[in-house]
Amino acid sequence: MGVQLLFHMNEGQGDTSYARNSIIQNKIISVARETTKEAILDLYCATKPERLSIADLGCSSGPNALQQISDIIDFVDQKCRQLGHPSPEFQCFLNDLPLNDFNTVFYGLPEFYEKLRREKGTDFGPCFVLGVPGSFYERLFTKRSLHFVLSSSSLHWLSQVPVDLDSGRRTITHLNKGKLYISKTSSPCVLRSYLQQFQCDFLAFLSSRSQEIIAGGRMVLTLMGRRSGDPADHEEYCFQWELLSNALMDMVSEGLIEEEKVDSLNSPYYSPSPEELNQVVQSEGSFIVDRLETFEVEFDASLNGIDDDNENKGHRVAKSIRAVVEPMLDGHFGGKVMDDLFYRYGVHLQEYISQKRPKVTNLLVSMVRNG
Repeated sequence: MGVQLLFHMNEGQGDTSYARNSIIQNKIISVARETTKEAILDLYCATKPERLSIADLGCSSGPNALQQISDIIDFVDQKCRQLGHPSPEFQCFLNDLPLNDFNTVFYGLPEFYEKLRREKGTDFGPCFVLGVPGSFYERLFTKRSLHFVLSSSSLHWLSQVPVDLDSGRRTITHLNKGKLYISKTSSPCVLRSYLQQFQCDFLAFLSSRSQEIIAGGRMVLTLMGRRSGDPADHEEYCFQWELLSNALMDMVSEGLIEEEKVDSLNSPYYSPSPEELNQVVQSEGSFIVDRLETFEVEFDASLNGIDDDNENKGHRVAKSIRAVVEPMLDGHFGGKVMDDLFYRYGVHLQEYISQKRPKVTNLLVSMVRNG
């Protein structure tokens, strides 16, 4: 079954939902806020559009879904007031895969609109928010219809498991046994397959956006990445996948999960280096990068400011990761083992966190549509 039919964050408002466990993603949005402000104001001042079309690609659900749209509206509205210009109409598209919890997002729209009316007054906008289900690795919008594109914490997810590693397409020995992602034990062909899939997908993303964004339009993207040239650097980039694999193998050793099930699963994920990302941008040719940098966010950001040393810390981090990957694992191993799996994962994480403060490396890229 394809990624589009399986992949989504945990829905709703429950204890393991993405809505209640996405604080680290909110921190990433906050880090990128000044870059977003600079890019949108440069675009607005250069074009002065009567209608400003914005797309958030990979919006997910919960409080973060409308956060970036809200920030952009605030930035542009403040600039309009400074210049004495009327506010543009805002056309805001929220995109994610079809199984995303759009209902939770839409339930929040009346409150969102009311807040805009209360804070901006009757002369503002108006603002229209629309949902666009589909893969951002394909065309989503009509030609030259967008001014500004955002994507936060999404583009590290691939369109599919690399073809050479996809158990659904292979009949020979699994190439990445006992692992969900790249590790120190992965063969060079595994690393090469992941890189090639990222290159193919990111090229498709840029090609699609090049047709949809106006000349001079902007994109600001954040995604998980790495500083090192080594994608198998366990300490910096792979520890969360390595520890999850370890928890699964614990269950294999106790006969709770079949080993073949673990061997046949590989995550549709890749954290590129700045050089790898920039090479694809240059190859595609439609965009000019004006900022490309790395930044780190401590995994403890997912603990909502809690800074303790008790045994619950690992389980809190496990819950934040569970909110993202559980649907994928549930579809492969079945829902009955999920509580046990993520409890064991929390124990592994606690042991790891007790020795060091894990960080997530991110890439921040701002680019302009040339032409």
